[in-house]
Amino acid sequence: MKALLAALLLTAAPVSAQELSPAETAKVDRIVADSLARTGVPSASIAIVRGGRIVLAKAYGKQSETIPIARADTKYPIASISKQFTAAAMLLLRDQGKLSLDDTVSKYVPGISGGDIITIRQLLSHTSGLQDYWPQDYSFAAMREPVTPQDIIDRWAKKPLDFAPGTQWQYSNTGYVIAGMIVEKVAGMPLLDVLKGHVFTPLGMAPVDQDLANGPGYPQGYQRFALGPVRAERPAAHGWLFAAGELAMSASDLAKWDIARMNRTLLPAADWAEQETPVKLTDGTTNGYGLGVTAGEQQGHRFVEHSGEAVGFLSQNTVFPDDKAAVVVLVNSDFSDAFSSIAAQIAETILPPSQTQRAEVANTAKARGVYAMLRSGTLDRTLMTSNSNDYFTATALADYKATLAPLGEPKSFDLVRAPRLRGGFVNRNYRAVFADRTLNIVTYAEPGETGRYEQFLVMPSQ
Repeated sequence: MKALLAALLLTAAPVSAQELSPAETAKVDRIVADSLARTGVPSASIAIVRGGRIVLAKAYGKQSETIPIARADTKYPIASISKQFTAAAMLLLRDQGKLSLDDTVSKYVPGISGGDIITIRQLLSHTSGLQDYWPQDYSFAAMREPVTPQDIIDRWAKKPLDFAPGTQWQYSNTGYVIAGMIVEKVAGMPLLDVLKGHVFTPLGMAPVDQDLANGPGYPQGYQRFALGPVRAERPAAHGWLFAAGELAMSASDLAKWDIARMNRTLLPAADWAEQETPVKLTDGTTNGYGLGVTAGEQQGHRFVEHSGEAVGFLSQNTVFPDDKAAVVVLVNSDFSDAFSSIAAQIAETILPPSQTQRAEVANTAKARGVYAMLRSGTLDRTLMTSNSNDYFTATALADYKATLAPLGEPKSFDLVRAPRLRGGFVNRNYRAVFADRTLNIVTYAEPGETGRYEQFLVMPSQ
């Protein structure tokens, strides 16, 4: 997700209409096609929500040997994106008065390490201390044989806890397997049936168990060893993902769920808010993870997101609630960052610039103007503080002109990360790219639109 958020560039074009324009649609096509060609990922299926409705659902590339033309309705495993559905099922049972998120695990599932102190909320927020049974980014040997949730518990959930519940955050698929078992015990039916009755059917979704999403009509998962050939990957045996990631669905079906989230429909609004509220550790800190989703804000856009990895598949689902927008990207490979890169670039294309982004566009233009002056050996000293003016002596200006002028105009001049405060100034770092050289520009400026530069240093980059 960090790569996705970093790629919400400050030059996003204004959105004057909710429908994708022909130019935007063509750009999305290029983004996906270029990414697949560059990385070797066989296929991608995407859905884009803007204005609270699906404006594009499209598939690209080779989904399998049995699907001659990519179809947007093909169901891909969404893996850990399924966790938010498990959490929603738990919230629904809570709303029915059948359990409390502060109940301890031992009330429902015996024999769990720390089960008498670990709460359901800690299972859903990855703060239980239970060891994760699948930290690897590949299918390990045991996954060739079928497994039950109890098998997973017996092997991993009876080990000593990695930390005291609530004191640390550690991603744990094990916790979600236990959560799924609690849902089934309390509801008296399979987790998928709970979700079908309360979520899928009301929203017009048609997911399936990812263990059954194999063979004709379903995408083939692929792997790659380093930069070797792309090879078909054998799926894991049945049972390995369960409530931690058992769903397979089309990108547009997942987008329907995203629309319900942004509109606060289907579930009570308080449930959506609770799922998106970061859970705090005992020391008061949080990493932004709530109940099955990560929530935060970047460059003025509030987001709710989760990614997923199954054997041979990767996925990214990001909702921008305040913008009434969402991006779903599903790919049939478990190598490369194509899934997150595609999502980032699509988000850049469809999101309107926030107030923060508009301000940074102006600040970047201002910085580029100062760079242009230094390249010519001149400087508008009203733009600089007294310290900065003292730094830019005649010798400094002469060196700047002599070394920068031969480089000509930069091909690009971009902010490389979000601004941050330091010492009473706002630090912004830029990267200027030329044909055969890249320069870093490190600036500190007074806060505000008219803030003067305390520092404007140009230095070589690797």
